[in-house]
Amino acid sequence: MRGVANKGLLPEDALRLGLAASRAFGGTIAIGRDTRLSGEMLARALSAGVASGGADVVDLGVLPTPGVAALAPRLGASAAVVVSASHNPFPDNGIKFLSGGGRKLAPEEEAEIEGLLEPESVRPTGSEVGGVDLLGDAVQAYAEHVLGRLHPSAVGTKVLLDCANGAAYAVAPLVFGELGVDLALRGVEPTGININDGCGSTHVDELDASGRDVAFAFDGDADRVLAVDERGNVVDGDRIIAILARDMWERGTLKGSVVVTVMSNLGFFKAMESMGIPYEVTDVGDRHVAEAMGRLGASIGGEQSGHVILSEHVTTGDGLVTALALLDVMVRSGKPLSELAAVMQKYPQTLINVRVHEPGAAKRVASSEAVVRAVSEAEERLGEEGRVLLRPSGTEPVVRVMVEHEDETVCRLVCEEVSRVVAGAGEEKA
Repeated sequence: MRGVANKGLLPEDALRLGLAASRAFGGTIAIGRDTRLSGEMLARALSAGVASGGADVVDLGVLPTPGVAALAPRLGASAAVVVSASHNPFPDNGIKFLSGGGRKLAPEEEAEIEGLLEPESVRPTGSEVGGVDLLGDAVQAYAEHVLGRLHPSAVGTKVLLDCANGAAYAVAPLVFGELGVDLALRGVEPTGININDGCGSTHVDELDASGRDVAFAFDGDADRVLAVDERGNVVDGDRIIAILARDMWERGTLKGSVVVTVMSNLGFFKAMESMGIPYEVTDVGDRHVAEAMGRLGASIGGEQSGHVILSEHVTTGDGLVTALALLDVMVRSGKPLSELAAVMQKYPQTLINVRVHEPGAAKRVASSEAVVRAVSEAEERLGEEGRVLLRPSGTEPVVRVMVEHEDETVCRLVCEEVSRVVAGAGEEKA
């Protein structure tokens, strides 16, 4: 559930969700949030709803989404909730649920919560009302959890952290400080209104990593991370996954296939094929990645955005763990990040969002005879050095046309040609 706080997402909504969650899960529910001004308002309303339904609350305060996921099972929680809008601008906020094991809820569990949103007339009273407790050392507990799993020997390495003025602002410097790195910080002074504002992974192109071996930029709830190498080049999620996957493959620790989405760069797939590393491709979304990883017993999966799941260590995307894993490869290999990132060639990519005439028409337009023919002709023209991907949006009247090719000019021209056909088909009435 996500929207503009106090407009599209009201405290009343949070209270109803908390009440529904208490009925669905009972027991103890852990609640964490990011640094948005509206976060405490919504978290308290959520806590009130949970307690009103008779379940107990453990308030974790400001903590990354993966921190909430990590601590929930240690607290014996039946479920966990994060109040955050992730990489969105600060006026937005959201409420997302996790299982007691720190994983995304199954669709049927989400449906159960939705079915319990309508208030019931009878609620517990007296000693049956739930309590609310504050876990004061949540940041320290999460830091110890992370360092217990990954502790690179990186003394003296020059690291810059951009914490997006978000949920990682306290825990990331604490963790990297324990490694003895030469640490510089950015985005660690949250005001409630400056989360993701000109900083963090959504503004990684503006991050000056001069004089640093590596810079890491988190998003607002720190489930994603992007890197910048010593030459100032951005290392996105595809490259991070490729670096980590190759390292696991060479050490014989890679299990299952590497799981990525259809939006991963063509260069990623070619790199995996050249090294003989198996991969699985899912639809866009970390839920699909996590499901495929569970089915395959995969060690690693993720998205171009920097949302990476390392199943040996975490149950969900964790920017802090991903950053430590990448730093660990740098230290063990003795190679600069720019050299490691050369594991794959990034193909030029052009994306055009084509609006269609009405909501719900995107799928029909994408599968129309004219569009299918245009895509087929484009694929023939591109050959093995390119691809076309059409993605009809399920939430807005848009068909996303993406083309990749080793030649940037060809990439752009083909994308424009296919987009024109899509636009023409989109203007036709059903």
